[in-house]
Amino acid sequence: MAHTIETARSGRATCRTCRQAIAKGDLRFGEETANAFDDKGGTMRLWHHLACAAKKKPTQLAEALATFDGEVPGRDEIERTIASEAPKQKPTSFPYAERAPTARSRCGECQAAIEKGELRVATPREADPGGLANVSARYLHARCAKGAAGGEDALEALRRNSKGLEAEEWEELARVLG
Repeated sequence: MAHTIETARSGRATCRTCRQAIAKGDLRFGEETANAFDDKGGTMRLWHHLACAAKKKPTQLAEALATFDGEVPGRDEIERTIASEAPKQKPTSFPYAERAPTARSRCGECQAAIEKGELRVATPREADPGGLANVSARYLHARCAKGAAGGEDALEALRRNSKGLEAEEWEELARVLG
């Protein structure tokens, strides 16, 4: 999906991050997302102030900034915020691998707890086909993810979508998914 940066045409849009109005003439970030109310699978845009998007959607804003030709007031500050916030952002594509930040998740395959700090693989949770819910993560132990993470190309997909894993963690994943 294509995200965009544009000048607000009116003052009616509200930032989806801070819930404040986006003033007419201000630059805004448009996050393209699936429209849950369109039977044909259309998309819609969720609007954010650039500074708010830099904190909550840094990866997506960076992609939009790369293609934006116009002048961006305070661009240096926005880029510094993106650089500091991007490593903290969860991956936006499935499957991805990470260390469990808490011990609250359960494996979607074996139903056992995934311990804090343990390697886990996130795959998309199967949603109710008629529902309006966003796609959420289904977490799996690395050992339980062999069939659920995407088959032969699972490790390559994990490499493409994951952030912040060290070489030893990739070796462990390769051994387990092997």
